[in-house]
Amino acid sequence: MATLILVRHGRSTANTSGVLAGRTPGVALDERGAAQAAALPGRLAGVPLAAVVSSPLQRCRETLRPLLDARPGLPFHTDERISECDYGDWSGRKLAELNDEPLMEIVQAHASAAAFPGGESMRAMQARAVDAVQDWNARIEAEHGEDAVYAMCSHGDIIKSVVADALGMHLDLFQRIHVDPCSLTVIRYTRLRPFLVRLGDTGDFAALAPRESGGNGGAGEVGGGAGAP
Repeated sequence: MATLILVRHGRSTANTSGVLAGRTPGVALDERGAAQAAALPGRLAGVPLAAVVSSPLQRCRETLRPLLDARPGLPFHTDERISECDYGDWSGRKLAELNDEPLMEIVQAHASAAAFPGGESMRAMQARAVDAVQDWNARIEAEHGEDAVYAMCSHGDIIKSVVADALGMHLDLFQRIHVDPCSLTVIRYTRLRPFLVRLGDTGDFAALAPRESGGNGGAGEVGGGAGAP
């Protein structure tokens, strides 16, 4: 079956301002995010992509724009099923204040029981994302063969939930996975099982350096975190 490259969108203005963007319109890449997107064509230069699929949100489209400009004619599709989690009433709120919400503990430790007020459950988020991947795997293989590679640009929690499914991990464990902005995660699907080939690869190890302010660099945060400063 197909090989999937999952691209988390580049760093956004919401990431750097500590806001849970969710599906809020008008959230763009910041300066660093734009630079990350500009580097994407070079990082994927040796990969013969069959197609690109994107979340419809602006920050994902902006992340893919340099890649699409560099490869005229590359088939491009959007799919609502890989859009950001619907955080409902939490959308647009500061992560610092959300940490005081009792639900945050559930999101971190028992995600399969978490449902956002006015939004969706994390189980529903994972189910739609995995369904989308399975459908695109079948379509890409049918159109381009079993060795085809395609890219999908989405969001932190979506990518983590797809990786958890590929590894056979319970959703309650998915916060143990971390993917930085504009990182590449690669899953090779086969008839019997998927293989995780890359996870959160940015080629930049600056995010591993200790932070002056302390903290975990966003690991485990709802929404995925902002990555290296």
